[in-house]
Amino acid sequence: MNLQLIEVYIPDQHFESIHEKLQTYAHRSYWVSRESEERVLVRILVKKNEVEEILNYLEGVSNVVEGFETMLIPVQTYLSKDTIHEELKEDKEKKEGREEDKAHLLRASRHELMNAADKNSHITMNYSLLILLSAIVATVGIIKDSEAVVIGAMVIAPMIGPVIAIAFSAILGDYKRLGKSVLSSLYGIAIVLFISIAFGYFTDMGMENAQYLDRTKVTLIDIPLGVASGAAGALAFLSRLSGNLVGVMVAVALLPPSVAMGMSIGDGSMSAAYGAFLLVTVNIMSILLAAVSIFSISGIRPVRWEEVQKANVSRPLAIVFVTAIVLILAIVILEGKDII
Repeated sequence: MNLQLIEVYIPDQHFESIHEKLQTYAHRSYWVSRESEERVLVRILVKKNEVEEILNYLEGVSNVVEGFETMLIPVQTYLSKDTIHEELKEDKEKKEGREEDKAHLLRASRHELMNAADKNSHITMNYSLLILLSAIVATVGIIKDSEAVVIGAMVIAPMIGPVIAIAFSAILGDYKRLGKSVLSSLYGIAIVLFISIAFGYFTDMGMENAQYLDRTKVTLIDIPLGVASGAAGALAFLSRLSGNLVGVMVAVALLPPSVAMGMSIGDGSMSAAYGAFLLVTVNIMSILLAAVSIFSISGIRPVRWEEVQKANVSRPLAIVFVTAIVLILAIVILEGKDII
């Protein structure tokens, strides 16, 4: 359903002015009810692509009005006598090629995406356990030279969230959330390294099979893999789709080479560890390059003046910085083939 419900609790003394302003925005339905002597509840049913404009206004009001609260609720089903006629009209417009948003990236509102990025930037017990389990499974899969086991590890590895949150925070200039996201990503990789180093130290099994050797070598073709993974992850994040399947793509680029790097360190194979480290770095930077580019062209922008100023600086800086790192890594790959 392409609709969402906005619930706004408005203090009585501010109701008239806010009520008048809210009615100027495009909406499907609009209800007003008095919740108490102090506050009035306004419910606004709107299309998803119209939510952000209303929330931007309400965000500004919330900064100056006490007792003002806003909630955004997804709508699974909405029935009225006009819905069938409108669906027929939309189908006709699609056939004629006159969709309004066909040239734009469809995405959730900035506020929903910020909440999702905030959730992905936190280190939780679930995140720690899933990383731990996926690291064990992936390491065993590489030792056994079992592609199926390695794929299974990538399915459960929650590595997409923090990496995408890094790109999203960089685009908005949210340095506090950026720091948390970087910390979460490094924390996840540290767990993978700890597990794989232990396996590499206590056993030399799996150090000569294809699953391991393929993750200790890096070529230029790995850059498009990382870019594709990052683009898929960013698009899934923008659309608020389930990240499970897309998360596998990001895990492909991060989990196995991290395990190979840890196993190499544990075994004392520094040359192989260097190749795996370079592969991990190339993949991370390629993912970030694609993600910051997708987020930049999606039109995500803050509304507060001070946040706009930070975003205007952070957005081009992030793109230039990540692009420069990817180019440097490409040069290192070309110049260091003999080393790897």
